[in-house]
Amino acid sequence: MSNPHAFLAELEAIIDARLRERPEGSYVTRLADAGPRRIAQKVGEEGVEVALAVAAGDREQTISETADLVFHLLVALRSSRITVGEVCAELESRHAAAPGRATTD
Repeated sequence: MSNPHAFLAELEAIIDARLRERPEGSYVTRLADAGPRRIAQKVGEEGVEVALAVAAGDREQTISETADLVFHLLVALRSSRITVGEVCAELESRHAAAPGRATTD
């Protein structure tokens, strides 16, 4: 398997390009054209689907739905001009403030 972190950065760059160039037929273009409420709705839908897959104990479905969630979350972040790096910096700062604790407690 290639470096998953590198692919996340690559995917972020692809989404950036789609948002900037708005190629015809692109799913990212369609989402962006539908507006921030639709993007937010997709993040919510995918989050619920991840939760249901986890509750069902379905590993493969959890992986698949999480991939959908991460993709839609990246679209939401980039359309809001927020980078994954900024989110990681926030997580890191929370960890530094309370080492040994979960970052969202």
